[in-house]
Amino acid sequence: MGKQRDLSTGIVAQIQALRQQGLTQTKIAEQLGISQSSVCKALKKNCSKRTNCSGVRKTSARDNKQLRKIAVSNRFKSTSELTDLWNKQTGADVSRSTTYRRLRELGFKSRVPAVKPMLNKKQMEKRLKWAKEHGEWTAEDWQKVVFSDELRFCISFGDQGPRVWRRGGETYNHECVKRSVKFPQSVMVWGCMSKTVNDAVYQDVLETFLIPTVEEQFGEEDFIFQQDLAPAHAAKSTKDWFTKKQLEVLAWPANSPDLNVIENLWAIVKRKIRDRKPTTLDQLKQNIATAWEAVSAETCDKLVKSMPRRLQAVIQAKGAATKY
Repeated sequence: MGKQRDLSTGIVAQIQALRQQGLTQTKIAEQLGISQSSVCKALKKNCSKRTNCSGVRKTSARDNKQLRKIAVSNRFKSTSELTDLWNKQTGADVSRSTTYRRLRELGFKSRVPAVKPMLNKKQMEKRLKWAKEHGEWTAEDWQKVVFSDELRFCISFGDQGPRVWRRGGETYNHECVKRSVKFPQSVMVWGCMSKTVNDAVYQDVLETFLIPTVEEQFGEEDFIFQQDLAPAHAAKSTKDWFTKKQLEVLAWPANSPDLNVIENLWAIVKRKIRDRKPTTLDQLKQNIATAWEAVSAETCDKLVKSMPRRLQAVIQAKGAATKY
C-alpha cells in the first residue's frame, strides 16, 4: 500500500480528515501505516494549489501577529532562531519552512544589512540642527565647498556578515542597519598612501596636496574646506594650521558620512578595485589611482548637487541615518 496507485478512496479520505485535524504528514503516515511520500502525493493530488488545500494552516492570525513582533524585535536572528522563539512564545510546533513562509507573507525578506555609523541621541540632534542650519544652501553654495576624506583600503574584502529581516522601505531604519566601527587596521588613502594619519602627517598632506589643488581650482575665489571630526582633523595644531593659512573650515556633525559626497566617490573606486582583485600593495595603489582618475566631472557635479536632498533626508529622518 506504499505506492500512490495502491491507496484506496477510503485511505485518501482518512488522510484528508487527519490533515484537517492539524496532523503533520509524518504523523498521518505513522497512524495509517503508510509512507510519508504516499501521504504527500495523496494531498497534492487533491490540491492543485496550496491555498486550496484541505489541510488547515497551523498558525492563526494571532500567531502570525506574534511572529511579526518577534521579527521586529530580533532583526538579525536566523529563521531557525525565530522559529524557536515563536514556538516558545505561542506553544506552537511549526517548522523552519513554515516560519519562513509566514515571514514572507508578512512582508519580511532576509537581506544583507546596510552599514551605517552608530548614532546616539545627542549626535542625531546635532545632525538635525546642522541640516536645518544649512537647509537654505543651494547647489551653487555647495559648489564652493571642498569635500575631503580619508579611506582605508585593503587587498581582500571581508564577507557581508549576518543578514537582517526587514520589510519594504525599512532598508535604512535604525534597527535594520549594521553598525560600522571606525579605524580598522588597513591602508589609508588621502591623495597619498600611509598606514596612519596623525595631526602632523595630515597637515603635511594638506600643505602638499590641498593648497596646490584649491589654488588651481578656485584661484582668488573663496572656498570652504570640509573635513570630518577624525582626531587628526580636530587636533589643536591642525586648527592652528587652518587659522594660519586663513582657510575657512565647514563645521561638521559627527558620524555623518551620508552628508559627505566624497563617500560616494570612494564607493565607486572600491567597486572598480574589487572587480580587478589586486593581490599586491603596488597593484592596489595603482588601481586606486586609475579608478579615481576615471571618475568624471559630471559625476562629481551630480553628487554636489545632491546636497540639498541629503539635508532634507536628515531632517525627515530627525537626525537618524539616511539612504545616502
